[in-house]
Amino acid sequence: MDWQEISGNWVLIPPRPTGIVHFLGGAFIAAAPQVTYRSLLENLGSQGYAVIATAFLNTLDHTAIARDVLNSFETTLYRLQARNILRKQYLPIYGVGHSMGCKLHLLIGSLFTVERAGNILISFNNYPAKRAIPFIEQLNINPVFDFDVEFTPSPRETNELITDNYQVRRNLLIRFTDDEIDQTLSLIPVLQQRFPDMVTLQKLPGNHLTPLSQDINWQVGEVFTPLDAVGQWIKQGLSKDLSPLKREILRWLNPLTTGPS
Repeated sequence: MDWQEISGNWVLIPPRPTGIVHFLGGAFIAAAPQVTYRSLLENLGSQGYAVIATAFLNTLDHTAIARDVLNSFETTLYRLQARNILRKQYLPIYGVGHSMGCKLHLLIGSLFTVERAGNILISFNNYPAKRAIPFIEQLNINPVFDFDVEFTPSPRETNELITDNYQVRRNLLIRFTDDEIDQTLSLIPVLQQRFPDMVTLQKLPGNHLTPLSQDINWQVGEVFTPLDAVGQWIKQGLSKDLSPLKREILRWLNPLTTGPS
């Protein structure tokens, strides 16, 4: 099972997939999701989920990004079905987003007609541009605006769109104990106005970068050396918070699975 690049998406297809995950990563790290989120996504693939991770570059127009990533995803899905790589009969599609990827999935579910079995929203944030992009004054923007720029839609407009139009009923929200920029708690009442009793919140150990953690395949030699001890310590430190995240995602996708240890 290897990664393939198809129409701007990175695709991982297991034998006889039971569902499809459309993954969108965080701002500035979403250009190569098959690298930055490799461990998290490959774990989903190993558990029978076809992964379509859409790469994108961040701009101020989040509506345009949401439209473009949806079009890219649907083009890739069609090509996979046309090549019989994915069967054409129904497979549930789940949106999984991290950070800015959460906002994009929320916009997709609010602005466009899509069928989703559910969305998993990890470390949601919806900050205004000046906080989300500290170096925004360095962007090539006409100085007549005096850097008074904002995302489209703005944070307030995003909440209004979700409140009025969001169509994805089942949602898992994940926040981490040491994530200082997470805004998941502000999203919960917005979603609950749409679908009471269909919103689940899980608080897990970790921080905003936990989904980027990687499992290190450290092979111990015939004799356990001090270097092996350091390698094992690093491996445990990088993966200890990632493992609960993997388990929780798989448990929500399929309550009958136990997930990785």
